[in-house]
Amino acid sequence: MQPGYAQLISQPRGLRSLGCGRRLASDSDHLGRGFSPASHAGKVGPMIDLRSDTVTRPTAAMREAMAQAEVGDDVFGDDPTVNALEEEVARITGKEAALFVSTGTMGNQLAIATQTRPGDDVIVGEGAHPVINEAAAGAALSGVQFTMAGRGGFFTADELEAAMYPRLYWAPRTSLASIENTHNRAGGRVWPLEQARAVAERARALGLATHLDGARIWNASVATGVDVATWCAPFDTVSVCFSKGLGAPVGSAFCGPKALVVEARRFRKRWGGGMRQSGILAAAALHALAHHRTRLAEDHVNARALAEALSRAPGFRVEPATVETNLVNLDLDVPADAVSRKAKELGLLINTSGPRRLRAVTHLDVSRTDMDAAAEILGRALANLP
Repeated sequence: MQPGYAQLISQPRGLRSLGCGRRLASDSDHLGRGFSPASHAGKVGPMIDLRSDTVTRPTAAMREAMAQAEVGDDVFGDDPTVNALEEEVARITGKEAALFVSTGTMGNQLAIATQTRPGDDVIVGEGAHPVINEAAAGAALSGVQFTMAGRGGFFTADELEAAMYPRLYWAPRTSLASIENTHNRAGGRVWPLEQARAVAERARALGLATHLDGARIWNASVATGVDVATWCAPFDTVSVCFSKGLGAPVGSAFCGPKALVVEARRFRKRWGGGMRQSGILAAAALHALAHHRTRLAEDHVNARALAEALSRAPGFRVEPATVETNLVNLDLDVPADAVSRKAKELGLLINTSGPRRLRAVTHLDVSRTDMDAAAEILGRALANLP
């Protein structure tokens, strides 16, 4: 934690400043959370939400940190809380500099924009977030195309090299290789560290820049015991997210060499991403970094518990041993959207990630008890399809 953080985020003084008159809760108090099986006897009560780890509400302590944040105009570089966050995340990732941005999509797109030219090719794993979940921003903003390497989101150094286009003037110029760790569509799987290093080393030898989509790198670090800087070290740039497992309401960071971060600031402004008194949001991210990282282990335990319960339930295919972090892929023999709709009627929100696949995501607003209830609801939903 950088010096001066304690001065920027003062000690809690109650929530009267927020106008809600509620006592200050600790980080273990999740406002509005909870599930009571009894509440579903004949009526829908509080919902269990496993759609994503982005659905969390700020804890009371985080809200207090936001309320007390010192702010300035970040477009002028004058917001001290934003500056403190950028220094802190650069330190954690081991990079020279960092830029606070609104979303993980913007973080990834800044990596592309600063390290490619229009017409270039970017090598990614199957199911990569920039390909599926970023509204074709790579093509629209930077004029790049994508080539998939490997299977299931992972690839080797040899598969990276095989995916490159030849260095011929009529072929697309491959300029960037990117990995996603943990990998969302692979069910939160963690890249083997030596494989990630080998891919980055081969890319560098081939003249490619490298990017780590580390939206959930915090989960990878907690799951493996390997610090974040070690995971980030092989890559030129890194994007990290504060609004997924860490529970902040908004924000990501783009990290890398100072020269690229300076250029990224220009792109951020061009894309409408310059924010003014954004220290209020940066304070939430700082609080999350200080208080919510180690607790991710609870999410991993809960995800494994859900997988184990459903591995014994008829109609669900899931291998608990493959659940490494906080995402669980549940394969079905019936349309997943039908199960999702029925589960919602019974008190559970869960998204599909394929025609016959559900994805459950654990986070700080669900408990171990919620996992038992979710497994029971899913079993009932499947059994009661029309």
